[in-house]
Amino acid sequence: MKITDVTTTILHDPHRRAIRDSTIIGAWEGGATSIFIHIKTDEGIEGFGIADPRPAHAIRAIVDRELKGLLIGQDPFNIEKIWNEMFWKIRNYGRKGVGIQALAAIDVGLWDLKAKALGVPLYRLLNPMYESVPVYGSGGWTNMTEEELVEEATGFVEQGFSKYKMKVGMNFGQEEKEDIKRVAAVREAVGDDIEIYVDANMGYNVKQAIRMTRIFEEYKVGWLEEPVLADNIAGLAEVTRASDIPIATGENEYTRHGFKELIANRGADIIQPDVARVGGVTEWMKVASLADSFGLQIAPHGIPEVHLHLCMAIPNLKVVEYFDGGWGRVGKANFFTDVPLPQNGMWTPFPDKPGLGFGLDPDAVAKYSID
Repeated sequence: MKITDVTTTILHDPHRRAIRDSTIIGAWEGGATSIFIHIKTDEGIEGFGIADPRPAHAIRAIVDRELKGLLIGQDPFNIEKIWNEMFWKIRNYGRKGVGIQALAAIDVGLWDLKAKALGVPLYRLLNPMYESVPVYGSGGWTNMTEEELVEEATGFVEQGFSKYKMKVGMNFGQEEKEDIKRVAAVREAVGDDIEIYVDANMGYNVKQAIRMTRIFEEYKVGWLEEPVLADNIAGLAEVTRASDIPIATGENEYTRHGFKELIANRGADIIQPDVARVGGVTEWMKVASLADSFGLQIAPHGIPEVHLHLCMAIPNLKVVEYFDGGWGRVGKANFFTDVPLPQNGMWTPFPDKPGLGFGLDPDAVAKYSID
C-alpha cells in the first residue's frame, strides 16, 4: 500500500456562541472553524485526521507546502519513520506550535488508516486495558453568567456525569472574588458528591495560584489546571509543591521533549497531553508512558473522540475530557458521522467500527466547507 494524496477540509459553523477563558483577549467569536486531514492510498483506504481548530488555514498551508510531499509514495504503515521525517522537516520553525499541529493531524490520520486496513477499531490496535473509560463534562467559560454556569453544570449531572470542569482566573487573574463566587455557586448546585475541576488557563501568577489553591480546598476542588504560564516550569513546580490540590497541565506543551522537562521537574501531578498538539497518536502514547514511569496520571485535553481510543490503552488514566455534544458538535452543526455517547459518566468506543469509527458527515461538508 502506498500513499497517493493528502488533502484537507476546513469546515466553519457560524452559529457557535462566543467563548472566553481567563487569557483569551476579548472572546472567540464568529463561529467555529475546524480542519481535517484525508490520507488517500492506492488501495482505496483513506485515513482521517483531526487537527487543532486554530489556526486552520496555517495548518493547511504547512500540510500542503511542507509535509504532503514527504508522504506521497510512502507505505502508511511506517508511521514512526514518517513521524521522524516530518519532525525534521519542520525542525527550524515547527517544533512547537502550528508545525507540530499539522504533523499531529497527519499522524492521527495514519493511525486511523492503519486500523482501518487491519479491520479493527484504533483502541484495539493500541492494546486496550479497559471496556470503558470515565469522562468529565467540560465547559464553564468565563463569559457565561453564573446562572448559565450552574445550568450547564447541573445539566451534565443530569446526564450522569459525576465530574465537571469550569474556568477560573477571570480577566488574567484580576477577579479572584468572582472566581470564588462562581465555584461556590457550582458546588452548591451540584452537591458534595460531584467532583469539580477548575482551569485557570495560565491566568494566575505563582503566589496568587498558591493562595487560590488554599481557597479552592474549601470547595473540594479536584484539580487546578494551568495555574500559571505553561512555559514557567519552575513556577508550576513551586505551585505543585505548595498545593494540596492536584495541579494539572500539559495542553500547551509539545512533543515528549517538552513533557520530559515538565515531568522531570515535577511541574504537575496530572499530565494533560493534547493529541492535536503533542504530535499525534505516536507522540501522545510516548508521553503517557513517560508520565507513568514517574507515577503520574493522564487526563487529556480536547478532541475527546480521539482520546477515547488512546485512553483505553494506558494504565495511568485518570479521566477523559468531554464537551457537550462532543468535539464534532461545535455549534449547531454536527460535523461527524455517528459517534458513541457517554453513559452514566463512562464512555465506550464502538467495538465493530474500524479506525476511529467516524468521519465527516457529507451533509456538513456540503453546508459548511470553506476555502
